[in-house]
Amino acid sequence: MSLAVSAPNIVRQCRELLTEARARTLALIAPLDEADLREQHDPLMSPVIWDLGHIAHFEELWLTQNIAGEIRFGEMPGLFNPFEHPRRERGELPLPTLTETLTLLAAVRERVLERLEASGLDEDHPLQRDGYVYHMVAQHEYQHNETILQTLQLKRGQPYRAPRQWSVASRGSRPAPSGMVRFGGGDVEIGTHDRRAAYDNERPLHVRRVAPFQLDVAPVTNAHYAEFIAEGGYSRLELWSTPGQTWLASSGATAPLYWRREGSGWLARVMDADGVVAPDHPVCHVCYYEAEAFAHWAGKRLPTEVEWETAAAWSPEHGAKRDFPWGNEPPPDRSRANVDQLAFGTAAVGAYPGGASPLGCHGMIGDVWEWTSSDFAPWPGFQAFPYAEYSAPFFGGEYKMLRGGSWATRPGAIRNTFRNWDYPIRRQIFSGFRCARDD
Repeated sequence: MSLAVSAPNIVRQCRELLTEARARTLALIAPLDEADLREQHDPLMSPVIWDLGHIAHFEELWLTQNIAGEIRFGEMPGLFNPFEHPRRERGELPLPTLTETLTLLAAVRERVLERLEASGLDEDHPLQRDGYVYHMVAQHEYQHNETILQTLQLKRGQPYRAPRQWSVASRGSRPAPSGMVRFGGGDVEIGTHDRRAAYDNERPLHVRRVAPFQLDVAPVTNAHYAEFIAEGGYSRLELWSTPGQTWLASSGATAPLYWRREGSGWLARVMDADGVVAPDHPVCHVCYYEAEAFAHWAGKRLPTEVEWETAAAWSPEHGAKRDFPWGNEPPPDRSRANVDQLAFGTAAVGAYPGGASPLGCHGMIGDVWEWTSSDFAPWPGFQAFPYAEYSAPFFGGEYKMLRGGSWATRPGAIRNTFRNWDYPIRRQIFSGFRCARDD
C-alpha cells in the first residue's frame, strides 16, 4: 500500500521552492504595464502575458491533475499549449488581461499548496518521490523567467526598467585567465542518475571514452571577438560553413546582436543599460554559425557536448564527476558563478575564481550559454519521463546544444549535466562560446 510520507521538511522545501519562484516572476514583470505584457515584441518570442498563463496552466496540470494518478497530458491543451500555438502566432490569440492572469496564477497556487499541506508526498509515486514534480514545476517557471528576459531584451519602445538589486563580482587586480587547458583522454562519466531535479535528457549516467582535447580556459571575450570582426570575419566566406553562409546572407549580420558602431569602438544595450562593450566580458548574443566561424578564424573548433561536460565536471585526480564545476553543492550565494537575473549582465572573465572546474576552466556555469558542436540527441539508455514531449520531439539534427547557463539563469535550473538546445540561427538567447582543439 502506498503511504504519504510524514516528512514536513520536504513538504516545506517544496512550498518554499514554489513561493520563491513565483516571487521572482512577479518581480521581473513589476516594471511593465499591461500594454507591454500583451505586446508581441518580436515574432521569435511570446507576449509575456502568454508566458505567465502558460506557467499557471503547467502548474495546474502537473501539481493538481497529473500528480496523483495517470498522466493524461504533458502540456495542457488549449490557449497555452506551445505545440498548438507556435510563438509567432501567440500575439494574435485572445489572451486574458493581466488581472485575470494574476488571479489565475494565485488561484492555481492556492490549490497546489492546499493539496501539498493536506496530502504531503507519496514516496512510492515516481512523480512525488523526493519532491520531483515540484522541482520540475519550479524549474519550468525558472526557465520562463529567462525566456521573459530574452523577450524584454528585444522589447520595442521604452527599454525594460530592469529592477537591479545587486552587482556582479569584480575580477579586481587578478589577471584574466587565458590560454587552454588539456584533458589527456580516458573514460569519463557523463549524465546523471539524479531523479530529484534532473530532466530526462540528462539521464542516464553512462561512461564515455573521450579522446584528448584542449579547451579554452574562459569563454571568448568581446575584445577577442572584435578582433575577428576587424579582420573581416563577417566577409571572409571561407570561415563560414555552407549553412552558416546561408544564414549570413539572409541575416545581414556584421556583429553580435545589440552591438552598434560608435566611432572606432562598439556600444551595446543590455535591457535598459546602454554602454561601451566591455572588452574583458564574454561575448553574448551570437548564434552557432558566428561561433563556428570565429573558431575557424582562430584555428580551433567548437567543443562537443561531451568534451564540454568533461571539462566542467570531471576530476581526473579523483576519477569522479561533480554536479557543479566547484563541487557537489549548489552555490549558497552568487560567489561562485554569475547566475540569477537581478545583476542583469555578464561579468569579466575570471571574476569568479572559486567556480573553476577541476581542469581549471573558468565561467562554465553562468554568464553565457556556450554553443557546442553537438546535435541534440538522447544519451544511451534514455527513457522519457514524466512526459515524452519535454525532450523526445526535439531530438535530431535541427538543434544545437548549449551548456552552462547564463547570467539570466536561476541557480535551481543549472548544473553540469543540464542540456539546453536551440536552433543554430538563434541570437536572442544569452549565448556565447569557448573554443577547443584536438590534442
